[in-house]
Amino acid sequence: MKYYIIAGEASGDLHGSNLIKALKTFDTQADIRAWGGDLMEEAGAKVVKHYRDLAFMGFLEVALNIRTIQKNFQFCREDIKSFDPDTVVFIDYPGFNLRMAKWAKENKYNTQYYISPTIWAWNTGRVHKVKAYVDKMYTILPFEHSFYEKYNYQAHFVGHPLLDAIDQTSFTEISKASAQKTVALLPGSRKQELDKMLPVFTEVVRSAPEYHFILAAVPWQDKSLYEAYFPSTQKNIQIETNRTYDVLSSADLAIVTSGTATLETALFDVPQVIVYKTSFITYSIAKRFAKVKHIGLPNLILDESVVEELIQDDCTTDKILSSIKKLEEPSNLARMKDGYKRLKSKLGNTGASTRVAESIYNSLKQT
Repeated sequence: MKYYIIAGEASGDLHGSNLIKALKTFDTQADIRAWGGDLMEEAGAKVVKHYRDLAFMGFLEVALNIRTIQKNFQFCREDIKSFDPDTVVFIDYPGFNLRMAKWAKENKYNTQYYISPTIWAWNTGRVHKVKAYVDKMYTILPFEHSFYEKYNYQAHFVGHPLLDAIDQTSFTEISKASAQKTVALLPGSRKQELDKMLPVFTEVVRSAPEYHFILAAVPWQDKSLYEAYFPSTQKNIQIETNRTYDVLSSADLAIVTSGTATLETALFDVPQVIVYKTSFITYSIAKRFAKVKHIGLPNLILDESVVEELIQDDCTTDKILSSIKKLEEPSNLARMKDGYKRLKSKLGNTGASTRVAESIYNSLKQT
């Protein structure tokens, strides 16, 4: 059968690659065309759009790139028509994927959605689009099933795919240049995030010579981008590319930009502080429409403030270092570790990708 998969971010590339591997165990003749990244291509998909060219974040940033986004929609529609898949599978990336789901459904394609958009956080009205345009929704956060249930839509909780990603990865401890306590720095993966967060991290590193920092760089961003902020004269930091899990397995503490990495850090049992900055306009709009008390995934899943969040104006060097030092106190450390333990119990079991792939394949066999 033919599968068209759309993922627009690094996390989608990771989860999409595992889905592709699982699909190929059920459908050995699977023909897969995709938007994604290197991991999905390695897994066997023909990637026609790389996510590094798609990741526009925030209201202002989207507005500034609207012409490019419109061209992407047009390309996607024409590419799906040309490929004529048995199903279109959407992975997260809601701003684009919900619009494409509408078009796909109106054009009689089977539509399946893996990793629900966070409509429960921003725009609950979008649930009606899901009901109208998505044949089957697979959720990875435990509370999402009950959210959809309130709107008389059956979603399927499959567990969190990060459990598989971590379980299937071997870690190599990083050789450290210092015996000091190690702090992992996870600044994000998109250029827009890095432009906002790297200056913050630079000041933290300069202000805390008592720590040794290891920054997790992503391979699709040029290393010179990071080195511009951390020259070789800055002795208490090292930059490691494409080794995020190695960095986390070697860290005592972590400073993490809000996103999937906050959950990864929790699953590695590393005490962390969550940080985030964006443009003033984007933040102002987001704050007005947000329907959740937290932005960090560990806090969202547990529905409590287990990890301190320093957002926008609170994202300062002094506050970050103060939060890191608090994490070294035994009582605070014990509280976070207890939160992490409860978090893991809520995420389900390994095998999310296999469960989704089996469901997609079986549903297509029945049509």
